[in-house]
Amino acid sequence: MRDLFRDSMYGNVVRFVTRGRVFAFDEKRDAALWERFIDREKSARMDEKGVKDGTDSIASDETYDYENQKSPRKPRRSYSENDRFIPHTRTWKNAHQRNAATGVPVDPEKGEDVTIVTWYGEDDPDNPLNWSTVKKAFIAFLICLLTFTVNLGGGIFTSGSSQYAAQFGVSEVAATLALCVYTAGDGFGTMVWSPLSENCHIGRTLVYAWTWVLFVFLQFGVVYAKNFGMLIAFRALTGFFGSPVLGTGGASMGDIYCSSQRVYAATIWVLVSFCAPVMGPVIGGYAAQYKGWQWTIYELLWISGFALILLFFMLPETSEAAILCRRSQRIRELTGRSDIKCAAEIEYDEKTKKELATESLVRPFSLTFKEPILFVLNLYLALIYGLLFIWFESFTIVFGEIYGFNLGAEGLSFLGIVIGALFVVSPLLLFQYYTQNTRLNKNGELKPELHLPPATVGALCVPICLFWFGWTSRPQIHWIVPIVGSSFFAIGAMLLQCSVVAYIGDAYPQYAASALAGNNFWRALFGAGFPMFATAMYRKLGVDGASSLLGVISVLFVPVPFFLYSYGARIRKASKTARHDL
Repeated sequence: MRDLFRDSMYGNVVRFVTRGRVFAFDEKRDAALWERFIDREKSARMDEKGVKDGTDSIASDETYDYENQKSPRKPRRSYSENDRFIPHTRTWKNAHQRNAATGVPVDPEKGEDVTIVTWYGEDDPDNPLNWSTVKKAFIAFLICLLTFTVNLGGGIFTSGSSQYAAQFGVSEVAATLALCVYTAGDGFGTMVWSPLSENCHIGRTLVYAWTWVLFVFLQFGVVYAKNFGMLIAFRALTGFFGSPVLGTGGASMGDIYCSSQRVYAATIWVLVSFCAPVMGPVIGGYAAQYKGWQWTIYELLWISGFALILLFFMLPETSEAAILCRRSQRIRELTGRSDIKCAAEIEYDEKTKKELATESLVRPFSLTFKEPILFVLNLYLALIYGLLFIWFESFTIVFGEIYGFNLGAEGLSFLGIVIGALFVVSPLLLFQYYTQNTRLNKNGELKPELHLPPATVGALCVPICLFWFGWTSRPQIHWIVPIVGSSFFAIGAMLLQCSVVAYIGDAYPQYAASALAGNNFWRALFGAGFPMFATAMYRKLGVDGASSLLGVISVLFVPVPFFLYSYGARIRKASKTARHDL
């Protein structure tokens, strides 16, 4: 528990106020951890492979042929304690060498005359992969809570749309803007905040903490909005500042879980992310009916305020690059040496401000549009996300107008989607455990394409749901039938999203946060745009016609996971940024 407080924002504040006397790090309390690695007069040098001239004997170094997937071969020389490297690294033979601890490329020339800081052995307690199961579970819970709260903020507000539309004198279509701008804010926010979390001098927790403070307090601007323009502005701002966890929550999970465990954590995170918007009308329906639309935001404030307390006091930094960067800063302060750096710092220091800005703001866009795999998968998941937000409009027509549900009961009709999502989690986890685990390589890694079989099933479930829902939503058919049909959408969407998130994370590990941010951006754009025409489309074409049109569009995407399962590896090997060794 002490580590949670020490590494949190609260710990940083206490350490600053007490000048490092409280919550001190191990480097200050035990110099023996690091001093034997830096007592040489001359710096070790990087050899032509990008490896320091030496590394500590506690490391087991192997050189991998990253491109041709050759077996590990012996190091070119033996290493001793006298070599200055704090304390070990692993490299791959590729155009860009990587530091094993961070995944950051290390240029041989940039690494000269620098003592590189890494982990104090394989059991270093500061390495997120070595944290206890309880600590990891708590951090995963907190990331899921933040994700749930932000996504809840989109759906919960729709419960009172007719009320604030009447209060501010706007049309039914205009009222949907409150949902659309919030979702658009999520999308644009992830493109800004997620790359910043990859900066070793910033890390993930700092971004989470300060944006979450603004997310919470800007909710009061929504509650006390004097006109519709003010309401829309504050909804956009809350979406923007709540977005970091949507883009990097999966990356945070990847920080603390090894490859064989990461897929389970990602599945739970996707489940929470998917169910949260749908739970919005369930939680907010009766509050809006009996207390007014403002109470939907009060409910959001209660949850987000509780999450803020946990985040401030108990969320440590999980990014390995940021942890090692801060470690090297502490050692520099203790020694007065400026040549002690981590691999991520070396890369950062060599870049101009223009390069850093381009990397942070352009990379998520460039990855999306330059990588065909990301382009197709982002477009597919964006369609699924757009369909999810169309439910908020179509359910009002089907269950409010056709079946005569009141506002609270209308919210409960979304439980069919939630139940479908919960139902599919167990089979998905069993598949991952009994099928995928048997196909891990000796490093505990899975070929990215092996994440895709569930997606092939999910691709079939989505059109089944749309045709079922569209052609059974009529007065002469019991209301439970379209609700059961809606559960197939959850099954399909969960299988697709879990598979795609895991696939992207393993196919683009070095830029996972940016790749997932781009994925979230596309989803947010569709989620923001689809509700704008949903009501008009359902009224013009009818529930059956509109649902059938969407079903036909979803059928066009069915071949995507089948194609990537068969040919994804070839496409990855032709990419400059995708992983080639699996």
